[in-house]
Amino acid sequence: MASFDAKSRSVIQRDDDLTMVDTMISFTLLCDKDHEFEGWFKDSAAFEDQRQAGQIACPACGSHVVQQGLSRPNISSGKMQTSARTEQALRMRESLKALRREIEGTHENVGGKFAEEARKIHYGEKEARGIYGQTSGDEAKELLEEGIAITPIPWIEDIPEN
Repeated sequence: MASFDAKSRSVIQRDDDLTMVDTMISFTLLCDKDHEFEGWFKDSAAFEDQRQAGQIACPACGSHVVQQGLSRPNISSGKMQTSARTEQALRMRESLKALRREIEGTHENVGGKFAEEARKIHYGEKEARGIYGQTSGDEAKELLEEGIAITPIPWIEDIPEN
């Protein structure tokens, strides 16, 4: 799914090929204004690639000048690590479900016409409003090239509990 917030000109896009990553590393990050925040990456190379590409921004001030801070070591038994990872994955899933509910409650679902509608809003052809929907990878790339920001997120389905 994708969301276009007319106020901030941000887009959230779902890629149908998105898969869950088994292991993520938590880094403590610092911006050039000394704001500390947490980031999750596949590995340190992924962090460095995203940092150099300017894809990491401080949530407090928006600065892209980010470095890795001191992180506490994670020393625990395998059983404790598995339990912590499971709990962490559940919290992350709940957060993503909450994000989905927020988007669905505040944005209009335009389905497969997402790219077309996002352009019309961006270029002032339609009234600014929050929208979400689907778009292809090629369309997403074109939106970026036109200056319409895109941030992919996993679109978590609500699965009924038994």
